Amino acid sequence: MEKEILKNLYFDTALSIAELAKKLAKSIPSITKLINHLVEKKIIIECGFAESTGGRRPIQFALNPRLDFYILTVASDQHFSTFTLTDLNQNALSEHRDVPIELRNDNSSTLLLYEIENILSSSSINIERLIGIGVSIPGFVNSELGVNESYPVNHPLYKIKSDIEQKYRIATVIENDSRCIAIAEKEFGLAKNTENSLIINLNWGVGLGIIINGNVFKGEYGFAGEFSHIPLSDNNALCSCGKRGCLEVEASLNAAIRNTENDIEKNEYSIYSTFVKSNLNKVDALIEASNVGDQIAINNLGKIGYMLGKGISTLIHILNPKQIIISGRGAELGRILNPQIQIAINEFCIPEIAKTTYIHMSELNKHAQIKGTAAIVVEKHISSILTK
Repeated sequence: MEKEILKNLYFDTALSIAELAKKLAKSIPSITKLINHLVEKKIIIECGFAESTGGRRPIQFALNPRLDFYILTVASDQHFSTFTLTDLNQNALSEHRDVPIELRNDNSSTLLLYEIENILSSSSINIERLIGIGVSIPGFVNSELGVNESYPVNHPLYKIKSDIEQKYRIATVIENDSRCIAIAEKEFGLAKNTENSLIINLNWGVGLGIIINGNVFKGEYGFAGEFSHIPLSDNNALCSCGKRGCLEVEASLNAAIRNTENDIEKNEYSIYSTFVKSNLNKVDALIEASNVGDQIAINNLGKIGYMLGKGISTLIHILNPKQIIISGRGAELGRILNPQIQIAINEFCIPEIAKTTYIHMSELNKHAQIKGTAAIVVEKHISSILTK
């Protein structure tokens, strides 16, 4: 039960005894006893009073900010990885953002291990004070077995979790990137107080995290949420999965980048061609171009917004969620995407069903994957601070 208290204080920052008792469905005396024990061990502290609800204001408790425990997260997409060291109050102590690592290359595992070593050696923390390492990565991740089944068994990325554990002797967890983003929205974002939500990870591809009855739904074998590969595109371009007609071909940021670059090759003017020279990540260049009103960038983002809305219409018809949250890097483009998404929903979705679902742009955006990756470490291993 102490583990559950620590988890809730991590996710909610500060809670009273009454709030913890309600969340954990336990009596106030039993929670009080555990809280007093954790306070005595200096694992948690009193942190002021909650807002008054009419009676005496209750004391709130939080994780001790002086706790010498940390989390290392590796948040990867197809082309870039971000390595972050945080404490248990979610403060980033060190971050190596957007390190270029092509997951399709044979040396990707070696580079990931090198960058983990790099951030650990450049920090001042004692590695024994890590409660765990979290890895979020695209693909068919089986988190229970700790493998990425998008790769053959002899590929280093198939068993990257066990390779990290063998090298550092630190508990490591691995999860699909879109599910980590869904976890972040559930614990810290717009899905926090909603039982049924769909979270779309709009980045190079289009991933999906599914929350049903307050839990992340993985499917029978852990592969639920392959939204990218619904065959809704009339474009004959080949998808990354090897099939044609996938939604990803027309509804991803990669599609907007590809179309913008094609327009430039046809002698259309776009300031994207200037920004891409100073941005290692083409997504940053596209966002920057759209922010200054570049018509080519905005037009191509509008196209992916429309196709995304077409895909969302399918999701609404099948699952009837209360809300759909656009998260990941694409959420930064909400003002451009949202109108086109709504146009497509109006066109393709039955009005009586569509009106019960709300579309939101995440406030976590590019930080969601990092926060969700840290959350899976906390979920599994925060109890280790009780014995270390």
